[in-house]
Amino acid sequence: MSDEKLTFWDHLDELRKVLFRVVICLFALTIIAFAFKEQLFAFILAPSKSDFLLYRLLNLINIQVEAFDSQLINTELTGQFMAHIRVSFYVAVILGAPYVLRQIFAFIAPGLYANERRLVSNVMISGSALFFVGVTVAYILIFPLSYRFLALYAVDESISNMITLTSYLDVLFVLALLMGLMFELPLVAILMARLGFINASFLRRHRRHAVFAILALSAVITPTTDIVTLLLVSAPICILYEISIMIIRK
Repeated sequence: MSDEKLTFWDHLDELRKVLFRVVICLFALTIIAFAFKEQLFAFILAPSKSDFLLYRLLNLINIQVEAFDSQLINTELTGQFMAHIRVSFYVAVILGAPYVLRQIFAFIAPGLYANERRLVSNVMISGSALFFVGVTVAYILIFPLSYRFLALYAVDESISNMITLTSYLDVLFVLALLMGLMFELPLVAILMARLGFINASFLRRHRRHAVFAILALSAVITPTTDIVTLLLVSAPICILYEISIMIIRK
């Protein structure tokens, strides 16, 4: 360790500088995202269209997906403006995550040994990559299929679905955040294995319990209550569980 001579107030001052840089970064990214309204919402609203990338790919492999028409509505006077601000901030948080993590690492690194710094650095890099993969899976696969199913589902033909913009954004970003966090499972498994808490045989032995726990957790954390979204969320997590077994077995 190389930072033992710093006092508590010195550390507090460094933390203040880190927080200030993080706030400035997020504020700047939010302003930039806010300025690109058309491009931003074209991307955010793309999964609600029948020509979304996922459906085009399915059609290319001869899995025909019927075109569907759904329209989002706004029910509040300030709804669209506030949605613009919220989406800009959410995007800023996602894009700024690597910088924020790097600032956190720079703050704690002086108090770590060399081998600990390497481990933490690798964890942050791998964790950021896995988080973005999870967000991408949610955006390209899970949310579009969930949205299409729920937008077209009706208990009676006389009842039409009128989906609010707020509901759409809430489900999209909650699913993206949850899948980003869930994709950290292999990394958590590796860390726990290195610390001696688990091993591959332990995970194999408790596979049934893990599947049940994943289904239960998915049912609790998913913003919708339908079985389709539940399965779409839990299936990748179960796959990640199996990947974790293969990784720590090596």
